[in-house]
Amino acid sequence: MTRPPRTLVLPPRLTASARTLRAAALRRGLRIVEAPASAVPEDPAVAGGGTGDGKGDGGGGPAVHLHAGPSFADAVAPALGIGLLEAPADWLARLPRALTRREVRAVPIGEAHRLRRPAFVKSPNDKSIPALVYADGSRLPGPDAVDPATVVLVSDVMTFAAEYRLHLLDGAVHTAGQYAEAGRLRTGPAHGDALAFGRDVLATAGSSLPSAIVVDVGRDDEGRWAVIEANAAWGSGCYSADPDRALDTVLRAAGPLAALSPYDRGFLR
Repeated sequence: MTRPPRTLVLPPRLTASARTLRAAALRRGLRIVEAPASAVPEDPAVAGGGTGDGKGDGGGGPAVHLHAGPSFADAVAPALGIGLLEAPADWLARLPRALTRREVRAVPIGEAHRLRRPAFVKSPNDKSIPALVYADGSRLPGPDAVDPATVVLVSDVMTFAAEYRLHLLDGAVHTAGQYAEAGRLRTGPAHGDALAFGRDVLATAGSSLPSAIVVDVGRDDEGRWAVIEANAAWGSGCYSADPDRALDTVLRAAGPLAALSPYDRGFLR
C-alpha cells in the first residue's frame, strides 16, 4: 500500500523563509497545509498527525511536520502529534566564555529588574520578552505584565560586524548563510571561518543540543568569533542557507512525537 506523503503545516501568514521552505517541500513531494486563522487545521488527513518514521505511520497516517513561530506552534503542535525540539533555556549561559566572549546569565526577570547598567536581555526560546539592549532593569516589563519567575537571558552588550545562521543536524553544520552585517540585514554565503567556528561549538557543546537546531554566530570588529544564540529550527528563517538542507533541519526539529529518539526527547519544548 502506498503511504501518504509527509505533510508540512504552515501558519496563515507566510514569511519569506516559509515560502522558500514551502517551495523546497513541494519539490520533495511533501503535502502543504497552510493553516486557517483558527489555528489547528481541520483537514482530517492532518489532524491526528503521524507516528512513524517520518514517512507515515503503520496505520497509513501521514507524518506531520511544522514550520511556524512559537505562538502558532504551541497552539497546533499538541493536536497534531508534533514534538518540538529546542535548546535548553540556559544553554547560552552555560557555554564557556571562550565561545560567548561575554558574560551571559539565565536569571528570573525579577532579578533582572535590579540591573543598574545597560544589558542585552531576551527570552531564551520565544519572543515574549523583546530582545533589546535595555538601559537598566527598570525598562523591562514589570510584574504586572510578566511573572517575576520567568527566566530571561541577560548578557553584556556586544556588537557584531557580521552574523551567520548555522543549521545544525546530527552533530554537523548542515547548511549556513550570512544574515546580517553591522547590525543590518545582509544575506550572503557563509564565511569559511563561521563554519569552522560552528564546528568548534559542536565539538565543545554539541552534546547539549538536540539533533536539529539553529545556532547564530558572529564576528566582532576585532575578528573574534562568538555564539550569539540558539533558536528552534522550526521557527527560524533560512535566509541565504540552502533551502533543501534547511528543510532537513525543520523536518527533524518538528515532526512526529512518537518518532523522536530517546536522546531528542530530552529537548522537547
